[in-house]
Amino acid sequence: MSEIKGYESDTYEVSDIQRKLGIGINQAYKLAHSGEFHIVRIGKKIKIPRESFDNWFNGPRQGQ
Repeated sequence: MSEIKGYESDTYEVSDIQRKLGIGINQAYKLAHSGEFHIVRIGKKIKIPRESFDNWFNGPRQGQ
C-alpha cells in the first residue's frame, strides 16, 4: 500500500487489493470492474475507497 509514514490512505489501489486477497493482477482488475464495490477513476489510475471495499470484503454483519 502506498502510505506516508504514520498516515493511512482512505483508498486502495488495485495492487493493494491483489495483495490483500492473494490473487493475480488480472483477477484484481476484473474484480475492480465487477461493480461489487465503488471505484474512482483518475485518469488511468483506479482508486478504491477503503470503506467501500472493506464493507464488501467483510460482508453483512450478523443480525442485519
